[in-house]
Amino acid sequence: MKSLLTSLTILLCFSNYAISQEKKDLVKPNIIIFYVDDLGWQDTELNDLDEPTPWETPNIVALAKEGINFTNGYSPAPTCAPSRAALLSGLHPTKTGVTHVSGGTLPKTTKRSNYVTPYYPIGLMPENFTIAEALKMNGYTTGHVGKWHVGALDIQKSTNQGFDFAYESRGAHQGPKREKNRINNFATHDKGDAYRLSDEKYPPFTKSSPNGISYPKDMVTEKALEFIKSSKDEPFFLYLAHWLVHAPIHTKNKELLQYYSDKLGVEMPTKDIPIKTGGQTNPFYGAMVTTLDWSLGRVVDLLKTTDDPRNPGKKLIETTYIIFSSDNGGVEKANGDIVTDNYPLDQGKKYAQEGGIRVPMVITGPHIPKGKTQDVLINQLDFFPTILNLTNSTVPKKYSSDLDGLDISGVLLNNDNTVKDASGHEREDLWWHFPHNTDSQMQSALRHGDYKLYKNLIPGTYELYRLYKNGKREDLEEKHNIAAQNPEIVKDLSARLEKYLEDYNAQMPYKDPSKFKGDAIASIPVITNDAFDAKSQSVTISLEKGKSKVIEAYALVRIVNANLKKKKGKKGKLGKHDSTLIKIPVKSSKNNLEYTFTIPEDIIEYGVILIDENRFMVKSDFHKIN
Repeated sequence: MKSLLTSLTILLCFSNYAISQEKKDLVKPNIIIFYVDDLGWQDTELNDLDEPTPWETPNIVALAKEGINFTNGYSPAPTCAPSRAALLSGLHPTKTGVTHVSGGTLPKTTKRSNYVTPYYPIGLMPENFTIAEALKMNGYTTGHVGKWHVGALDIQKSTNQGFDFAYESRGAHQGPKREKNRINNFATHDKGDAYRLSDEKYPPFTKSSPNGISYPKDMVTEKALEFIKSSKDEPFFLYLAHWLVHAPIHTKNKELLQYYSDKLGVEMPTKDIPIKTGGQTNPFYGAMVTTLDWSLGRVVDLLKTTDDPRNPGKKLIETTYIIFSSDNGGVEKANGDIVTDNYPLDQGKKYAQEGGIRVPMVITGPHIPKGKTQDVLINQLDFFPTILNLTNSTVPKKYSSDLDGLDISGVLLNNDNTVKDASGHEREDLWWHFPHNTDSQMQSALRHGDYKLYKNLIPGTYELYRLYKNGKREDLEEKHNIAAQNPEIVKDLSARLEKYLEDYNAQMPYKDPSKFKGDAIASIPVITNDAFDAKSQSVTISLEKGKSKVIEAYALVRIVNANLKKKKGKKGKLGKHDSTLIKIPVKSSKNNLEYTFTIPEDIIEYGVILIDENRFMVKSDFHKIN
């Protein structure tokens, strides 16, 4: 009996060891984020409403059949850089400060507004902790392929933000140059062609090409495949951030352009002139969407045919989570072209309306149910905490506790129909903040259940729309503002939104003194002294008495790439990506009439920004030093 028990014990221990080994493998699955640029919610065959899209996306559809399609998936912002910074850091755009593209410059007004958009940084800084850094410290090989766009200084590069490998050229998305244009710049089968057409054939199938067509060589796709092949011996994280389908709207695939011209019933373009027909009728854009789909298919096919050396008997597709989504909604117009149509969603890129922030979203991987559709509210901020859980990764609490998204593993793995926070409370809302561009675009927004609330930042008014009624489509087009008829709902949702804005110190548009007249202008702060002490590197700003109270003050200082600091001789003109303005605090006197700060080392320019109680922005002169 003792011998039998001993044998059973040994067998049980071996079995438990095998299970633990299996779990050990499963808690270190591979992660791929396939991130698209400007792909609208209605640009794929996933969420077709009303009139079906003409763009063919068989690989995206096939991916959805292998996992969950989230019909209420949202980007963190209506433009590129803030969404990317938020996805990578897990922090809301108001927390990273990156609320729009092309930041790190002096705040200014546009021709179409009397308001100054707040200062915002150009991208992530070393103090930001990225998902790549998190996974790298947990044994992952990390790679970034494609678009970065969250900082161009050396300290902001992807390889200084947790990525072991980076390839960030445009690939086949590289636009035509010089005498070339989008109707004479097609790829060929010539061996010397950098975008040489493939010998392999892929969909779509046409009468002239019943076995499929060739696609131009795309180094973004090729480098992604290379990274997977070279990294498969260890758990890997690939952030594949495509340049497609962003402008310029063009294709190097002549056969695919001809296919969409035929499908749409239009003449094959023979002149490089803007496409002005409405709806989804731009054959160049159709070719771009299907090329993107082709790229996804290449990645999935490699995963399906490649053995996972860490999990004998399994292919990489069985041990890899794939997250597919877009950085913002579709851009409806670009460079004179009508690009696409987000209808029935309202507006598009650069707007907080549904067309600007609702995006395609599919997640597949080990133990995720196949072919399921979920309508729970999901934000790309959720990716960071979810990936940490799926990979059983741990990070310092100062980072994990600061994340703004929620772990959606329960929805992915346990068939939960709600997203819950760590305390078990169900998610009730998502929110956005976009204080940029025209006055009408300067909005904050809140999605709560069936409702969507907007705060118009300039007048401070609210709009309310009911997108759904008991889960069924009601006013997805956002045509009917029902705020006046529902004051209690507006009161409740606006209180929620205002609390988010306050808690996150969301920066608002400011008045430009040059665009206003009257008593308020006469009372704005006046700088009487602007002194720099070279010995102590300190700056003192003094204000005239009797003017309006300053409620906020900060300095902007210009930093440059480290390699430029080391160059001897005459300083050349700084390139577009060689420097940026960063925000540093200033000290104020008790009467708020004097402000001081010390200039950090290697700063080449500085100035001070003051905000008064009437929300006018006053700028000091900006001085170059060194």
